[in-house]
Amino acid sequence: MGRKANILLIYTGGTIGMVKDYKTGALRAFDFDELIANIPELHQLDCNLEGITFSRPIDSSNMNPKHWATIATLIEDNYHAFDGFVVLHGSDTMSYSGSALSFMLENLSKPVILTGSQLPIGDLRTDAKENLITSIQIASLRDNGEAMVQEVCLYFEYKLYRANRTTKINAEHFQAFASMNHPPLAESGVHLKLNHTYLYKEDNGSRPFRAHKKMDANVGVLKLFPGMGQKFLKAALGADGLKALVLETYGSGNAPIDDWFLDELKRAIEKGLHVINVTQCSGGSVVMGKYESSRRLMQLQLVNGKDITTEAAVTKAMWLLANGFSNDSFKTKFETVLRGEMNQN
Repeated sequence: MGRKANILLIYTGGTIGMVKDYKTGALRAFDFDELIANIPELHQLDCNLEGITFSRPIDSSNMNPKHWATIATLIEDNYHAFDGFVVLHGSDTMSYSGSALSFMLENLSKPVILTGSQLPIGDLRTDAKENLITSIQIASLRDNGEAMVQEVCLYFEYKLYRANRTTKINAEHFQAFASMNHPPLAESGVHLKLNHTYLYKEDNGSRPFRAHKKMDANVGVLKLFPGMGQKFLKAALGADGLKALVLETYGSGNAPIDDWFLDELKRAIEKGLHVINVTQCSGGSVVMGKYESSRRLMQLQLVNGKDITTEAAVTKAMWLLANGFSNDSFKTKFETVLRGEMNQN
């Protein structure tokens, strides 16, 4: 029998780490002794568990690139001492953080699993226990000494997803996340079933793990809607310091073909703005050129976002802008699959 896996829990904040004081009804962040007390089943897991808490746990609505850098640094500093990492995180921005970490953590050969809950750990009907226990269990899985999962994932309500393929779809249901364009990596029921076909491993030629800390937040998101006016579009495209814009278009990448609309886009692109075409639909892909309305966008050299999520598009753009890719290479690099975040074709 091999040695027990060493798993590091990183608590950033969020509902999963809250314990209710039943005398006052107030919620407060737990410490790790309280975690064990609330989930005695953790003792049954075949792993060694240690924890680190953000010095000031945050609501995930306040998550930003500096916090992503903190998480990446904690993983980097502890990378060789642990076999897997479970990041406890509020659900509201979990897909953004998971997507960001997938780009920031290069040549990953160990699991990094984000999880959270819709109800606090101490609640009677909480979903926190199952989410946390199974996340730790998955992070501990090894085969011949090698981690079975070697990417940044998100686990919620019996399903493990590639984090950069997820979107939060429900604010109330336990099944809060979906991955519309990529199947689950694992499903938990009576048995825990890994879908090995869909697991991602970087073809890195055994290059060493590297954590990137820089992200350039000069990125915006604009969702098209019927009736959008020229003044509004011009203001959005001309926002001070904006370097990349994720444009959420209709259907398979379609947009108006009014001259003023296309002229405003053309002027912004000629000034150096990267405009990324993603669909505002929950699932499916951009196919530029399928219709006349998207053929015109293709002629303007918009970046083809294919079937990438908005969350992954935003964080991929932040990562590319911050890590030495020239304006000329941005489009080519964005349209290349880096961490399994989209289909190549």
